[in-house]
Amino acid sequence: MASITDVAKHAGVSVTTVSKVINNYSDVSEKTRKKVNESIRILRYEPNVVARGLVKKRSWTIGILLHNIMTNPFVSELMTGMQKALETSGYDLLHLTADFNNPDYSVVRHCSSRNVDGMVVFGVGKDHQIGVDLVEAELPTMFVDTDLIGRRAGYITADNQNGILQVMKHLYELGHRKIAFVSGYLGYVAGRTRFEGYQQGLREFGLEYYSNYVEICNFDIEGGYGAMQNLLKLPDRPTAVVCTSDVMAIGVMNAAADAGFNVPADISVVGFDNTAIASIVKPGLTTVNQNIVSIGSKVIQQLIELIENPEQSPRVLVEDVELIVRQSTAAPRHD
Repeated sequence: MASITDVAKHAGVSVTTVSKVINNYSDVSEKTRKKVNESIRILRYEPNVVARGLVKKRSWTIGILLHNIMTNPFVSELMTGMQKALETSGYDLLHLTADFNNPDYSVVRHCSSRNVDGMVVFGVGKDHQIGVDLVEAELPTMFVDTDLIGRRAGYITADNQNGILQVMKHLYELGHRKIAFVSGYLGYVAGRTRFEGYQQGLREFGLEYYSNYVEICNFDIEGGYGAMQNLLKLPDRPTAVVCTSDVMAIGVMNAAADAGFNVPADISVVGFDNTAIASIVKPGLTTVNQNIVSIGSKVIQQLIELIENPEQSPRVLVEDVELIVRQSTAAPRHD
């Protein structure tokens, strides 16, 4: 088996230079880096990850906490992006299972026992103790859709308010004036800023706000289904429903169909995320595209920067969005 010395000789550089390339130091020229990596490939050299961890007091492992089921299409696409970013990073991903409702659970102790170098957290509210503890412990952490910031913690989210504002403009231009809003927990930055986009849209287009047009439920199909059942019971039901996730929108459309309503002839429905299911369902779902795979990749890239550069200030990353118009929206019917 080739050694680091063999690689250095083959590449015509020092052992120190090879070590810097392996550990992603920035003070190595791109030409030298390519030469060393080519020698590593030819000689099939495998760095001793355990030894690197002992020297640098790192495990080359990133932990992830997900407060959402893996079957959620958003989560699966997020994981795809994360895995892509990890392929050439030298880091492995460790899925930590947390008891989110146990007051005695310590996420810091859990991370320490697994010796992770940093954390990605998704689905935890801003006020949840898990997020607060990670920020206070100053373990490098990136949150997805939770606006927590610390000396070693940042977050990434989409341009949520603008996304919903685009939806409101689309529906208004179609002729809708009675627009409902279905969302998950508003304590997440995604829920809160999407609600702000809804409110801003009402103001900009001179539409009145009705509290009974706002339904807060779980971010899933069942939540959307129940919310739509409530909206359909109103004496003056809405002609359009804006949902803050695609899966909730599917639940809304199912409830409308089961009640004998046609989408979009009787009621228009809009989702958010543009997950794979949005183009598969019938009718095709009008939705807001946030590049979830890109979010997954960027959250890993930023976390690794925090891990490897202790003095770097954490960043807040905002992903662009785009309205995707499909068949679930149309002009309202005037009886």
